[in-house]
Amino acid sequence: MMKKLFEKYKEVITYVIFGVLTTLVNFAAFWVFTKICGEKLYLLNNAIAWILSVIFAYVTNKLFVFESKSWKVKVLVKEIPEFFLARVFSFALEEGGLWLFVTVLKFDRFSFNLLSFEITGQIIAKVILAVIVVILNYFFSKFVIFKKKKD
Repeated sequence: MMKKLFEKYKEVITYVIFGVLTTLVNFAAFWVFTKICGEKLYLLNNAIAWILSVIFAYVTNKLFVFESKSWKVKVLVKEIPEFFLARVFSFALEEGGLWLFVTVLKFDRFSFNLLSFEITGQIIAKVILAVIVVILNYFFSKFVIFKKKKD
């Protein structure tokens, strides 16, 4: 029964798994670049983290989630620009949301420690926005980029 359920929801389950891993790549890169460049450059840190996580997401979504196994130039010329354009849209949403939360709503005044990690308002804002972005990216990937052709 579990196997049947997994097969039925395999795409969603693998998307969530790799979405979490992509989010971890994004957050880890954001944290590292915040430590290197400082908190004032949070939009730049977020942009660098985004680039690294999108590369990771493209490869994992292609291979493991939507099982688009072809590496032919014809396929890549279609998939890569669509994938990155969809991600640029969600990136713009995340950057705008991050600016709104941090600069306008002053989330950066919030901070607490959790298991020896400082959780800042910037991280709280990124978590909220990550949920929205993951949902949007799934729909773009499923219905536009890695859309299965009907026989």
